[in-house]
Amino acid sequence: MIPHRWSLAHNYLAGITAGEWWRLLRENRFDVDVEYLHRAVFVTVASLVNSWWRRREEDRYGGVIDGVEVPAPLIIVGHWRSGTTHLHNLLSLDREQFAYPSTYEVVNPHTFLLTEERHAKLFGWMVPPRRPMDNMALSFELPQEDEFAPCLMSLRSLYLGVSFPRREEYYEKYLTFAGAEAEGDEWGRALVRFVKKLTLKHGLPLLLKSPPHTARIRRLLGMFPGARFVHIHRDPCEVYQSFRRYYDTAVWHTYLQRPDRGAVEGRILSRYRVMHDAWFGERDLIPAGRLHEVRFADLERDPVGEVGRIYEALGLEGYGRVEPVVRAYAEEQRGYQRNEYGELGEEERVKVVRAWERNFDIWGYPKGL
Repeated sequence: MIPHRWSLAHNYLAGITAGEWWRLLRENRFDVDVEYLHRAVFVTVASLVNSWWRRREEDRYGGVIDGVEVPAPLIIVGHWRSGTTHLHNLLSLDREQFAYPSTYEVVNPHTFLLTEERHAKLFGWMVPPRRPMDNMALSFELPQEDEFAPCLMSLRSLYLGVSFPRREEYYEKYLTFAGAEAEGDEWGRALVRFVKKLTLKHGLPLLLKSPPHTARIRRLLGMFPGARFVHIHRDPCEVYQSFRRYYDTAVWHTYLQRPDRGAVEGRILSRYRVMHDAWFGERDLIPAGRLHEVRFADLERDPVGEVGRIYEALGLEGYGRVEPVVRAYAEEQRGYQRNEYGELGEEERVKVVRAWERNFDIWGYPKGL
């Protein structure tokens, strides 16, 4: 059974400030279901504290942040449940070459410069040691996807549709920002400010990871012209099953409205297509030598070799220095048991293959029909 603390601690909205929380509630007509009111109360109290710390942080660092120069980041992209977290953890082992946004930093984007050192220790007990959907390690200190930060800073993220599922379709436009360019610019300004704050704190090029970035290559290149990318993909049938499990586990702890469970599978199929329409339409914008593609099964089988190939393909230096650390980490992970999924039923497999056939064909995964 998942510990009760997940119902509060695993709510990314805990880092929002009072003004943004009020705006978010107003945009959703204060439509919070009764059984989730305790979460809304928790976020409300947290938002007041966050606002106080935000004012202090802006007073101390506001002018300095604006002048920070951001080195070209390395950005990991790939659909949810494709192995992006595993890859992020492996590449983050190069602490001399890269910094990364931690879990604490992405959920406290307005305040982490002042609060992380103390609060990460003080409240670390609230974060369960494992993620409920895949049993991977979790803590305030570990690498985390950066999408949560501009989500809280701009309120322009499809992740808000998880908390307010009755308006999930409305928030879907924030995956690609197609037809929502002004909102995309708001999101972009928030991400740049967050990245500047990370750079100010850590003083190193950043290793970023976020599945929605897969659908925003043109925008990311406009923001970070020298960025390099690693794209990871996985057997689409496994992605489908794993993403469905994600909706059955971790997502339950972020709802502020009762979800329509009957809509989940259609949402998964649709979002995958939209993401990859954007990916295949924009990936050729990445200059030669700045994109490398990884197959999850290869990374799982030979993490040391695959990370080495990433360094070689992208012209990254120092893998001889990092390889022993990667090898030691890979040894530690040998006992990790990832979720196992049985074969999809024939009807479901046909549905997935027909919806995502392009990806099966391009990446050479078996259709099994």
